[in-house]
Amino acid sequence: MYTVIRNARLLDIDRHRADPADILVDGDVVYSIGPPGMPAPAEAVVRDARGRMMMPGLVNAHTHGHNNLAKSLGDRWNLELLLNAAPWITGGRTLEDKYLSTLIGAVEMVRKGCTAAYDLTFEFPVPTPDGLDAVGRAYSDVGMRAVIAPMMADRTFYQAVPGLLDALPDPVRRDAEAVAIEPFATSLAAWKRALAAWSFSRDRVRLALAPTIPHHCSTEFLRAARAVAEENGVGFHTHLAESKVQAHAGMQLYGMTQTAWLDHLGILGPDFVAAHAVWLDRDDMRRIADAGGAVAHNPGSNARLGNGLAASRALLDAGVRVGIGTDACTCSDNLNMFEAMRVASMVSRVQELDPERWLATDEILALATRGSADVLGFGEEIGSIAPGRKADIVFLDLDRINYVPLNDAVNQVVHGEDGTGVESVMIGGRMVLENGRMVTVNEAKLARDAEVAAERLAAVNADARAAAERLQEPVRRFSVELARRDYHVERHARCTH
Repeated sequence: MYTVIRNARLLDIDRHRADPADILVDGDVVYSIGPPGMPAPAEAVVRDARGRMMMPGLVNAHTHGHNNLAKSLGDRWNLELLLNAAPWITGGRTLEDKYLSTLIGAVEMVRKGCTAAYDLTFEFPVPTPDGLDAVGRAYSDVGMRAVIAPMMADRTFYQAVPGLLDALPDPVRRDAEAVAIEPFATSLAAWKRALAAWSFSRDRVRLALAPTIPHHCSTEFLRAARAVAEENGVGFHTHLAESKVQAHAGMQLYGMTQTAWLDHLGILGPDFVAAHAVWLDRDDMRRIADAGGAVAHNPGSNARLGNGLAASRALLDAGVRVGIGTDACTCSDNLNMFEAMRVASMVSRVQELDPERWLATDEILALATRGSADVLGFGEEIGSIAPGRKADIVFLDLDRINYVPLNDAVNQVVHGEDGTGVESVMIGGRMVLENGRMVTVNEAKLARDAEVAAERLAAVNADARAAAERLQEPVRRFSVELARRDYHVERHARCTH
């Protein structure tokens, strides 16, 4: 099953060029790349890509598919207010809701040029084989690649942050204490059952582990999860030092940073991914780099939740493997990797006076493709258009105003593309989006189903929402007061008057 793509321009990230080239695809892999008109098997299907630029599929290093039915439900929430709202914005989900929510995100990502994602999904109170199967089915139905890592913990948000429960007034403390969570052994046992029953090709959709936030997990849980990850050869993904509150919590609980604590426990390693990693110091970065670990950089979410500006250049200087992610629709509002790249560029520029220290556009595009592919564990298979790599190819329409005139292809993809230039998307040699139309999903039905589900969930979660709203003001006061305390690094951008 050969396909030859003719009359296209092929984006060369390192050279900032897009020269004419033909691409021969054999099944699901790129077989060869050559000059226009290169020989191809007589039986090859010809795809005319005149006026199109081929780029590698973007790879989302960190997102949350379960949140897509809760898109944009909050505005002025910091991370702690988002965690406080979690029981109502993600509660009451049926299996169909879990499938539908993931499907919404997968369709959006494909439409915006993303072909693979690391999805930290969530089920309350524990992950289930059926629920994880529904998530896997959504990605499989769309045609995306995904690493699915259920978030797990054995402490609630209110229990995990030192002093938070005691700071809550009596009338609302009972609301916080009513949030229950299962023992970690229950969660890990459910995950193992899901792995044993996994029916999807691991070439496309695979499982990983996500102890959600270090201080939300007991030492016993972290060690057990690390053992399970190693035993099964899967990834280990967590939210690390995302907010200043979390950074202070680590110091109070462990007498050291969260990263140092994880290193002490033997949690860091080549399969370790730290999402956000905003409040890391240089020693933290060195520890992750020495262990061969990675960071999923989510600049849009970090700004949206007021968590600060992650030190991306310092992470790269330290030798940390870095990918770029969007995070969730509840804290980034879209799953647009083009926007994530643009924000990553801008954030690096407001942190450094010397332009030579800014992230260059070719660096950023490499992080969002090859870098993120490496974070997912697909580093040898995707992330570039080259012989032997999977044929995950995005077709950009050069007639779109984003590329008129075409001066520097890489700069324009990173700084000028917003997803509107994506005309078609091929994943594994198969067209998933073609001429602006989703091939694999009935989007009209998806929209109808989503509206019905959102209305029903609003009613189902009304009591949980009321409880969270009672807790919101004391949680806000506590988190702001804690964040105002000095920490030994600074990642907020604050103006002085």
